[in-house]
This record gives sequence, C-alpha cells and structure tokens, in this order.
Amino acid sequence: MEEHNSESFTYTYSAKQQEEVKYIRDKYLPKEEDKMEQLRRLDRSVTKKGTVTALVIGIIGALIMGIGMSLIMTDIGSYIGMEQTMIPGIVIGVIGMAIAAPAYPVYERITKKERAKIAPEIMRLTEELMK
Repeated sequence: MEEHNSESFTYTYSAKQQEEVKYIRDKYLPKEEDKMEQLRRLDRSVTKKGTVTALVIGIIGALIMGIGMSLIMTDIGSYIGMEQTMIPGIVIGVIGMAIAAPAYPVYERITKKERAKIAPEIMRLTEELMK
C-alpha cells in the first residue's frame, strides 16, 4: 500500500466576502444590455447634448451679466482705473443677458434634432418591447 501524504490547505470565504468577490467579478464580465435598458439609455442620450450646450451658454451669459452688475454695484471699477462704471456696467450686463437668453431655445433645437436622429431606433425597440 502506498501512503499518500499530501498536505493541502483549503479556505472558504465568509458569505459577506463571497458577495464582495462576486460583485467585483461581475464588474469585469461582459454585460449584455437588455432592450429596456437600451431604450432608457437612448432616451437619456437625447437630452444630454442639449443640456450641456444650454448650460454652457447660460453660465457664460450669467457670468458676463455678473461682471456688469459688479461694475455698477461695487467699487471694483475704481480698482481697474475706470471713472464711470454705470454705463459700461449696464452695457456688459445687457450683453450677458443677450448671451444667456437663447440657452433654452438652443436646448430645444438640439433636443429636437437628436430626437429625430434617434427616433427610428426608439420606435424599433418600443415595437419589440410592446409585443
């Protein structure tokens, strides 16, 4: 008889550790996107470009308007060597308002174009899901 003496060590992780191992492993597995998730993703993507563009336009306009307001309401003009700050402050503020005003129409126009572009795919997915 042959004596088989193998020393081996086995260790089992706790349930919490097993869950964590599974969670980490799942992040690296290729994911198959189901049709409902694909529909949601496409729907979200429609407004993303318009939102970002409108925010950038609105923020730039608001900052320029704030510069004009600062010239009028504070003595910052005297620090930069301006004698009269009321008229330039009003002009700069109005320019800022004019820049910020079209932010929403730009959002609407971009979103409308994106919807038209993605509409066939959305319709195809909704037809498949409604069956």
